[in-house]
Amino acid sequence: MHKERTSMQAVCVDESGKLNVKHIPQPEPKDGQLLIRVAATALNRADLLQKRGLYPPPPGESEILGLEASGVIADIGPGVKGKWILGSKVMALLGGGGYAEYVAVPEELVMPVPSPLTLYQAAAVPEAWLTAYQLLHFIAKVKANETVLIHAGASGIGTAAIQLVRLKRAIPVVTAGSPEKLQFAEQMGAAVGINYKEEDFSEKVLQFTEGKGADVILDCVGGSYWEKNICSLAIDGRWVLYGMLGGKTADGDLLGKLLRKRGNLLCSLLRSRSLQYKAELVRSFTEQVLPHFQSTDPPLWPVIDSMFNMEDVEMAHQRMEANTNIGKIILKIGNP
Repeated sequence: MHKERTSMQAVCVDESGKLNVKHIPQPEPKDGQLLIRVAATALNRADLLQKRGLYPPPPGESEILGLEASGVIADIGPGVKGKWILGSKVMALLGGGGYAEYVAVPEELVMPVPSPLTLYQAAAVPEAWLTAYQLLHFIAKVKANETVLIHAGASGIGTAAIQLVRLKRAIPVVTAGSPEKLQFAEQMGAAVGINYKEEDFSEKVLQFTEGKGADVILDCVGGSYWEKNICSLAIDGRWVLYGMLGGKTADGDLLGKLLRKRGNLLCSLLRSRSLQYKAELVRSFTEQVLPHFQSTDPPLWPVIDSMFNMEDVEMAHQRMEANTNIGKIILKIGNP
């Protein structure tokens, strides 16, 4: 008879912020939860912040890094309502806990893996694609034929957003910091790519839109971009802020310039949202987007930059810190 595993391997952060693989107790699924045997997780910038103590998990969530995972259902907790089957291939949005061999997740945040995707590819979907979908549809309410300016266009969220904007029949314009990233974004469907290191992106956006500006801006940069963002914004446009890689402060006439554009500044985070909000997001995404990973021509596709074994997690983080990745960095945890 198979003996239940009581411990598992997980990546733990020590006091100095170093990452080490250790044995810790395996979680048990609580009421309404599924236990997933993790095949892979994917890195997010939140992981880099959390290991430095700058982005603690929400109350009640695992202290282990990892905001998404793919794997198979290993156990079904009490009170689970869905028709889940042991061994099914799934992917999940997590509040934490992805850098481990097992993770317990509310069933509402679990999605089936589309048949064309491997479990390693599926690990690149939940956080990036749900974030991009949330920003575009729940927050900005993007419409067909609108122009959407996407910063960090070659990132996991950026490459997902390009495809989702195209799916909506809107027009993606991206910024990135290298010719390789811009070329890739244009291959993914960006109408134009702008090298923010060499060009004033606001001038290029106005040129491309014949002076109108972008209807929607997806901004993970913040402070250092505020002036060019407002310059790029169409009258009545929606500027969606979801990160602050360029700092938290803005000096100058931000409010006056925003008011003159009648601009909407919309701010959003996903990790701190309620279970009900995330559940509705996952349900909507599962209905509206997941089928397009197999039925659309060309199908939607998660972009994988590189894959690392669990014991090489420090190297994976160094790659993200270097900001050279195109798409998602995958951390292989178990066998797919």
